[in-house]
Amino acid sequence: MSSQAWEREQQNNSRLDELASKVSALRGVTIDIYDNARDHTLIENTSDTFSSMGTTLKGSAGRLTRMARSGDKVAVLKLAGIIVGVVVLLYWIWGLIF
Repeated sequence: MSSQAWEREQQNNSRLDELASKVSALRGVTIDIYDNARDHTLIENTSDTFSSMGTTLKGSAGRLTRMARSGDKVAVLKLAGIIVGVVVLLYWIWGLIF
């Protein structure tokens, strides 16, 4: 009888090891799903930020256009300075990246 008990104990241990393996695999899948969902949230937040920045730039460009149309020479010179400054800044950043 003790050999049967020993055999059952071994079967139970084997089943427990299988179950532990399955739980570990399930935990890994759950962590992967969480990481993937967190990455999508980051992408959506970045997309919203760029969309907001685009709207802000359009508004600024509209105000600059109205300022230039007003015919004020100082305003036009300021606008030209801003444009030249932005172009130089972009050229400098482009040089650092490439």
